[in-house]
Amino acid sequence: MSSSPLDKNKPRVIVIGAGIGGLTAGALLAHRGYSVLILDQALVPGGCASTFKRRGFTFDVGATQVAGLEAGGIHHRIFSELEIDLPDATPCDPACAVYLPGETTPINVWRDPEKWREERQRQFPGSEPFWNLLAKLFDASWEFQGREPVLPPRNLWDLWQLTQAVRPSTLITVPFTLFTVGDALRLCGLGDDHRLRTFLDLQLKLYSQVNAEETALLYAATALSVSQLPQGLFHLQGSMQVLSDRLVQSLAKDGGKLLMRHTVESIQVENGRANAVTITNQQTGEVWTEIADHVVANVTVQNLVQLLGDKAPSGYKHRVEKLPPASGAFVVYLGVDASAIPPECPPHLQFMYDANGPIGENNSLFVSVSHPDDGRAPEGQATIIASSFVDPTQWWRTQDYPALKQQYTEQAIARLAQYFYLKPETIIYQEAATPRTFAHYTARDRGIVGGIGQRIPTFGPFGVATRTPINHLWLVGDSTHPGEGTAGVSYSALTVVRQIEAGMYV
Repeated sequence: MSSSPLDKNKPRVIVIGAGIGGLTAGALLAHRGYSVLILDQALVPGGCASTFKRRGFTFDVGATQVAGLEAGGIHHRIFSELEIDLPDATPCDPACAVYLPGETTPINVWRDPEKWREERQRQFPGSEPFWNLLAKLFDASWEFQGREPVLPPRNLWDLWQLTQAVRPSTLITVPFTLFTVGDALRLCGLGDDHRLRTFLDLQLKLYSQVNAEETALLYAATALSVSQLPQGLFHLQGSMQVLSDRLVQSLAKDGGKLLMRHTVESIQVENGRANAVTITNQQTGEVWTEIADHVVANVTVQNLVQLLGDKAPSGYKHRVEKLPPASGAFVVYLGVDASAIPPECPPHLQFMYDANGPIGENNSLFVSVSHPDDGRAPEGQATIIASSFVDPTQWWRTQDYPALKQQYTEQAIARLAQYFYLKPETIIYQEAATPRTFAHYTARDRGIVGGIGQRIPTFGPFGVATRTPINHLWLVGDSTHPGEGTAGVSYSALTVVRQIEAGMYV
């Protein structure tokens, strides 16, 4: 049976997943005259950029900072088209304070380019050739990306968009297409600079999922430069949920529909074309099939293969199966008394530890701290969110999940207590999330986060395309170019919208 929530007089689009990528694609398509239905199995929209509330505290689930709010940035452009206001936000300055093992003075990634130049010259003497190379590659890549190329191209229309973005000034990137950050360090005579490499490993793990030796240089040039003016990272007022809420309001204003607690069980394919999905209403148990002209999947590429079942093209399925293992995340959420926060504490910090232990693949924690009056904590209190990348496999194989979770929680808090004043009297609330938690609430395969590692074979021109091998089936989100983050998945969504409107499907 079908409940037929779509307008049959307009081209019909079903979006699977109400993460930022799915909400952006749905809102843009609704604004451009399509009949849009977005479905998500969770309680609230936003995916890994959603929030939850506990005892007066508001915790950002995963993403805690936003890029692309500046004039001309991807969120600014999309919100301008949708005619909705950008959320209130404050620039992150420094974008991150990085503490290397055994060090008590941070490396501050400042927003002001000159201030950041002085910082890195002091911290990493002799490294300017490397940073200058990054700056040149970033300028060319940003210019190229600003012309909205389709990467990787999958038909003549995509290829034409790509060639239209190329200029003589962008060709400087071509010789470096197959370089990693490790290659660039060696090229600049810095291959043996262990401290610089440790810093880069820490920062790149946040953005590319892999270390300097594996991260594609052209990807890193953007990831490591976007923190500075005229770009920058931002801390949203209220919570990350504000971004989702604005997109949901735009969707509704333009006649689109969002159904939470509705699970898409499968994507139907006929004659090489996606034409319907099977849906289950979690509250009533009703199951029906909804026909669509286009299906946009805001899921991991691994989830997409599962939704297609035996309709997944063998070559596509094989490529997904051969992808390197993805990361999961362990996250501890703390609601604390404001006295636990050191004076002048930056909004984002990164710690790497010498000691052995269970916390994370790189023995590191990325920490986000709420601001006074930013809407995340009652007066006189604050939130601390600390996350580390982990191998999701152990969380599914363990014979004692509660004990493993408790072990990680205790060690994370012990390490945080080296910087914050964390005592029983200052910790008001605590909760932890593991890959199994993320799998339950976001339905991401095995609870993986952050997309596909940005290695040479999987970034940009060699990555997973938004255009799938099945006609009228599109993939958005952090599995596609340009990768993770709300700005990245929004760019992915805009790419899909442009391709749908172009009508070039084969």
